[in-house]
Amino acid sequence: MLYELFLFGLLSGITTWLFGFGGGFVAVPLLYTVIIQKWSNESNIGIHAMQIAVATSAFVMLCSASFATFRHYRSGHIDWQKIRFLGGGIAHGGIVGAVMASLFNGNWLRWIFMGYVFITILDCYYRPGFIVTSRQKQHYGQNSELIKGGIIGWVAALLGVGGSVMTVPLLRRRGSSMAEAAAIANILTLPLSLTATLTYCVLSLWQSTPNGFIGLIWFEAALFLVAGTWIGLYFSEKFISKLPDLWRAKLYPLLLIIVLLVMLFVN
Repeated sequence: MLYELFLFGLLSGITTWLFGFGGGFVAVPLLYTVIIQKWSNESNIGIHAMQIAVATSAFVMLCSASFATFRHYRSGHIDWQKIRFLGGGIAHGGIVGAVMASLFNGNWLRWIFMGYVFITILDCYYRPGFIVTSRQKQHYGQNSELIKGGIIGWVAALLGVGGSVMTVPLLRRRGSSMAEAAAIANILTLPLSLTATLTYCVLSLWQSTPNGFIGLIWFEAALFLVAGTWIGLYFSEKFISKLPDLWRAKLYPLLLIIVLLVMLFVN
């Protein structure tokens, strides 16, 4: 089963590079499925399956976003002016979201996750500016960016999704290409995943878990996912970075539909 995590990590690396997401939207449903199959949903681990999936996802995102940010920086895809204030808000929001996630009922968290994905899919298809983006350059104030960043960090840490599913549509509607939006989304995942991972560790160290866990973080599974993700990122940069922007934009909501179906039919 852990080797399957490695293979899905490869997929996560590809989607992280091309679309800015993968750490959370691949890891959360995958880890939830593996945990339920391995321990059953009535065991102590199974009862906390969603919290474990979210916490482990935060750690995986920290590792994958670090590597992706380095590669995107070398590729010249980053406009630093677009992320100056969003990053600070995301870091603070991530702490609040992680605390709330540790208190939520796991089943409720699962349904909130699915609702969030569903709304994002509708937003991509029915609100103008995502599939075909505007090239108009806009400027936003520091306070509004901090507030938006705080909301993104809170929701992302609560659901373990990294925030890219909010930042990529936001940046598309501000005129960014998918390559630039994915690069910025990976950078903005760093402060979120760091604060969320540390918060999960501190809040869950008291919990009794099997070997291979650090609090709610399933460290053993995370290592397989991270190894696959790093290889997938390297492969994507070398061989599929030239995928047309319109293709990336059209594939983005389709991948979210797959994630939603997996979470809907796995119990």
